[in-house]
Amino acid sequence: MPAFQTVVVGTDGSDSSYRAVDKAAALAGDSGATLVIACAYHPASKDQVDSANDQLGSDVAYQVVGANPAEETVRTAAERARKAGAGDVKTVVVDGEPVPTLLDVVRKHGADLLVVGNRGLNTLAGRLLGSVPSEAARKSKVDVLIVHTT
Repeated sequence: MPAFQTVVVGTDGSDSSYRAVDKAAALAGDSGATLVIACAYHPASKDQVDSANDQLGSDVAYQVVGANPAEETVRTAAERARKAGAGDVKTVVVDGEPVPTLLDVVRKHGADLLVVGNRGLNTLAGRLLGSVPSEAARKSKVDVLIVHTT
């Protein structure tokens, strides 16, 4: 039986988070595990869309706030994951905060490993307010791999 069946990795589209995707993909590939790439986001509000329409015009405003950048983020991450050796890759885009979203994706997919980057872990804000990696490690019911990405 492989070490892991399903691995979830979070990405926000940053270079740091893509390095975590690369590591998770290699691990999933080596284990023959399914890789689930998750991105939490908040869609543009009606006020933001209306303001962009007023200031930019509807054709340009759609390019700024009409598309969901999280979809492009997971598409890019999935391409990287396949190049890094992952076989079965799934993507999930969820409206929500990063940690609760990741933990929900882990639960829904029956994952046995959560992978996150270490960005924010050693910052002053991270120490005072908490960071995604530390909160995920504290609240997760499955193993968490914090990848050194910064």
